[in-house]
Amino acid sequence: MSNLERDPAEVVAASAVLTDAGVEILEPRDVPLGGPRAMTVRRTLPQRRRSLIGGWCFIDHYGPDDVSTTGGMRVPPHPHTGLQTVSWLFEGEIDHRDSVGSHALVRPGELNLMTAGRGISHSEVSTPGTQRLHGVQLWVALPDASRDVAPFFEHHTPVAGSIGPASVRTFVGSLAGSGTSATVFSPLVGAEVVIPAGATIEIPLEAGFEHGVLVDTGDVTIDGTPIPVSHLAYLRPGRTSLSVSTRADARIVLLGGEPLGEHIVMWWNFIGRSHEDVVAYRAQWQGEVIAGADPRGRFGTVEGYDGTPLPAPELPTVRLRPRG
Repeated sequence: MSNLERDPAEVVAASAVLTDAGVEILEPRDVPLGGPRAMTVRRTLPQRRRSLIGGWCFIDHYGPDDVSTTGGMRVPPHPHTGLQTVSWLFEGEIDHRDSVGSHALVRPGELNLMTAGRGISHSEVSTPGTQRLHGVQLWVALPDASRDVAPFFEHHTPVAGSIGPASVRTFVGSLAGSGTSATVFSPLVGAEVVIPAGATIEIPLEAGFEHGVLVDTGDVTIDGTPIPVSHLAYLRPGRTSLSVSTRADARIVLLGGEPLGEHIVMWWNFIGRSHEDVVAYRAQWQGEVIAGADPRGRFGTVEGYDGTPLPAPELPTVRLRPRG
């Protein structure tokens, strides 16, 4: 998914609350993806005070949307560098095409993982048969040593595990007997956990990871702290478990990883390490693809998409600052 705002590190400026239990609650902000019938997403990462949770650097939560009203998702070909896109749906179906020749459907319970590395472009369009669209779009920042790998695409279907009465589908890493062999470049976990009404579960955590818990549905409390729907609870490293309770059927997304320990420059759809990196990526995209100078360059072309690629916005008039 393309971030159509100018600087995602400045996108979410809502307040964050630190509770007595040491749970930091990050509020979402509504962000339109653009177009006359803009699909709106709720963004909780990045924020001004927090840019990363492990390698996770971007969390968009959307739906359930009535596609007949919102128009669904139609994101033209756009570029990425230095990151992985993690697509995970609860409802609906999205058609993915990219410049390394991949053509795949994103379906509920199935992971589409695209590693941009040195550069890739892709498009995302909800399918004609989709009536409701509901899911999350996530990005992972690649560590500096791996950010220029050759781009590639993977598809995985995790087997469900369980924690007490809750079902777990782990799309990155492993948790509760569920997991995938998805390629990652830093230690990570990403899982959907569905909890029945009236249940309390204890989720085991890696003590060296920091974690985020996004509440999709339900009346959820974490270690006794209520977490509103669409909000993100942040937990510092050092915990070995997490107590989650709900009075109504609930779904959460657990994200975690070892602190990246690096500063990144994140603007539009690019991740680099300096202002100059991003300036160069933008110039290459505008020259290679938008102006048509070299369709076989860094970002390539997306075959089979009926439409034109997305031009990059203008750069800000000030230097982009590293964040971490």
